[in-house]
Amino acid sequence: MNTPKKNIFLLTVLFLFTMTATVFAQDAPKPKASPAQTATGKVGAANITIAYSSPGVKGRTIWGELVPYGKAWRAGANKATLFTTDKDIKVEGKALKAGTYSVFMVPGEKEWQIIFNSETGQGGIKAGGVANFDPANNMLTVNVKPKKAAQMNERLTYDITNKGFSLKWENLEVPVAIK
Repeated sequence: MNTPKKNIFLLTVLFLFTMTATVFAQDAPKPKASPAQTATGKVGAANITIAYSSPGVKGRTIWGELVPYGKAWRAGANKATLFTTDKDIKVEGKALKAGTYSVFMVPGEKEWQIIFNSETGQGGIKAGGVANFDPANNMLTVNVKPKKAAQMNERLTYDITNKGFSLKWENLEVPVAIK
């Protein structure tokens, strides 16, 4: 038999269940627009780690627009990208001591500069969108040639191989040789 008290009890339970589900659904974390990622690998005897935030293309034109040519860029999103090597290495034939560095890049249509800076832990950009590094702390700058990527990469990624590392994003790959 349905009694008014039983109906009120069932409605109250249903209401509380609905409210609880709504409250918990609001607390669920939203995915980050540029999630933190880490690439690891070995080049010779050196263990290499690149810690970065991975933005998405999201229908935007990346090179020359979102990331302008001729201006230093944090090589990812959010904080400056970090590059760590546990051994002394040669990057594009130039010596780099073991340690952790912020990596900044200056994109160009035909050539890029890769900058290893000894200052770490800073945000990637200053007010006005300028890359957040002091050039006095640049430990190494090398030039590399970008190339068309084998496939479209919606998210920025770094790949480490036995020959070095590559930044891949949109339709571009930027290989950096390490020995």
